[in-house]
Amino acid sequence: MSSILVGVCGWGDHDIYPPGTKAADKLSVYAGHFPVVEIDSTFYAIAPADRMDRWVKSTPDTFRFVVKAYRELTGHGRTEKAPERTWSELVEETKASLLPLRQTGKLSLLLFQFPPWYDCKESHVRYIQKVRHAFADYPIAIEFRHQSWFSSVYHEKTLSFLASENLVHVVCDEPQVPVGSVPIITKVTNQNHVLVRFHGRNINGWSDSKNPNWRDVRYAYRYSSDELDEWVERVKHMMKETNQMILLFNNNSKGDAVDNAKQFIQKYGISYTNLAPRQSELF
Repeated sequence: MSSILVGVCGWGDHDIYPPGTKAADKLSVYAGHFPVVEIDSTFYAIAPADRMDRWVKSTPDTFRFVVKAYRELTGHGRTEKAPERTWSELVEETKASLLPLRQTGKLSLLLFQFPPWYDCKESHVRYIQKVRHAFADYPIAIEFRHQSWFSSVYHEKTLSFLASENLVHVVCDEPQVPVGSVPIITKVTNQNHVLVRFHGRNINGWSDSKNPNWRDVRYAYRYSSDELDEWVERVKHMMKETNQMILLFNNNSKGDAVDNAKQFIQKYGISYTNLAPRQSELF
C-alpha cells in the first residue's frame, strides 16, 4: 500500500514546542506532529551512531528519517576545522552512523544534494555512479541544483540515468532563477520512493549570497493555498507510480514550513494514526 509522509527539514527551530522544552526532548515532541523528518545537521558533520540511536528511541516505530549526506560526499568540500579523511573513511563513517536507522527500518532515504556549480558532465556522472556503488544497499536520493542536468539536451538522459542506477530523483519546488535552481520535474525514477523538497519561491533572497543575512532569508516564503492545491494534483499523479512519497518543507526562514506542511496534510485529506502522543492530549 502506498503511503505519503509529510514533514519538515530539521526539528530544532519550529514553533511547535511548549515553553521550556529541552533541546533533547524536541524530536519526541515533533514526532507528535509529523511522521517523518529530514536530518540536515548531518550535512555539516557525520553524526555518531549513539546520537542516531537516541533519535531512533525518541520516535515511534513507524517514524521515518531522511538523512542529508555529509558535505564532503556531495562536492561541497571540507570545512576548515573538519578532520581530513579519505573517501573510504567517509563512506565507512557514514555507514556506521546510519546503522541504528537501518537496523530499525527507520531510514527512508540518504539524500545527496549537490551544489549549484555541480553541472552535468561525465566526471560528475561517474562520481554519482561511485556513490551508488559505495552505498549499493542504501536508498539514495539525488538533488541537483544546476540547470544543465535538465537542459533540453540532457533532460531525458538525466532521468534515464537516475532510473537505471535505481536512484531517486528529488523533485524540487524552488525559486526559478538563472543560476542555482532547477524546474519542477515530477518524473518518478524509483518505484519505491519519491522525495519532494519545498524550498519556497523567494526569488530575491535565493541568490543574494552577498547579503550578510542570506542564509536567514533565502528560505523565507509561505506557500499560498492555491500553490499547495497545485501540489495536491501533482502528488496524486506521482502516487500512481511509487510505494512511498515523502514531502519535506524547507521554507522555514520565517517559520512557515510547519504551517504549510500541516496545510498540505489537511488539503490531501491525510490522517496519521501512529504519531507520538502529545503531552497535552494525555489528560
